[in-house]
Amino acid sequence: MALGRGLGELLGEVESAYESNNTLAKKDILEINVDQIDPNPYQPRKVFDEQKLQELSNSIVQNGLMQPIVVTYNEDRYTLIAGERRLRATKLAGITLIKAIILDIDNSKLRELALIENIQRDDLNILEIAQSYAGLIEDYNITHDELAKLVSKSRSGISNTLRLLSLSEYAKQMLNSEKISVGHAKLIIGLDEQEQKHVVDSIVGQKLSVRETENLVKKIKLGGEVLSQKTKQQKLQVDYTPLKQIQEKLQAQNIIAKVQKDHLKIQFSSQEDIEKILQYFQKQ
Repeated sequence: MALGRGLGELLGEVESAYESNNTLAKKDILEINVDQIDPNPYQPRKVFDEQKLQELSNSIVQNGLMQPIVVTYNEDRYTLIAGERRLRATKLAGITLIKAIILDIDNSKLRELALIENIQRDDLNILEIAQSYAGLIEDYNITHDELAKLVSKSRSGISNTLRLLSLSEYAKQMLNSEKISVGHAKLIIGLDEQEQKHVVDSIVGQKLSVRETENLVKKIKLGGEVLSQKTKQQKLQVDYTPLKQIQEKLQAQNIIAKVQKDHLKIQFSSQEDIEKILQYFQKQ
């Protein structure tokens, strides 16, 4: 389904609710029991900083809740649309009532709203953001350019973030635990699983900077860093120049490509990438 007016209008309603908070009459903002509010089942955010949550809770106790949460009503309960940190902090403070703006929104849109709200408020870690981007692209069949406009990010930023999903599980784990930075992670995209682990362990063990990591990755790509005797023995005595040229041209189109041992590895993360790959080889 292409991106239509539906999601845009819903996002506008939520944004308007926030912007109009100062001009809303008291009757437009209700106080509802926190136990009557269900979390958004499609909330993409998995990790909440306990220290920051406690700080917000203390602030709510001292100053009150400055910005109401946004919910939708379904039968005899409410479902959260925006404001999960505020709801959690309010519960943490032992406060039973919370200010809320109630919007009439179809439950089928809860996933999209949760994704956008978290992305726009920088409440997600980088991999959660990448998964959110991928979810929106799949659900709405939109391009990277359309998604960039929707979430007010650059197209290149969208593409680079999505590429992180191609990391090995080990690398993702180390990125989530902040053992390596996003800058480190971007450099190892395209390496195979063994190479990624080697570089990640080197970053952590030797406390490599991004620049030092870049140099290490270059050595691996040029064959100067030998990971194992088996890998060394398997190296073919061939001229890789033509394949390297293909790799460079694809990389110029933001396509992950790498000459590895006895094969050329081309990786894609969207239909747009597939079309670029096809166009390249059709021209040859």
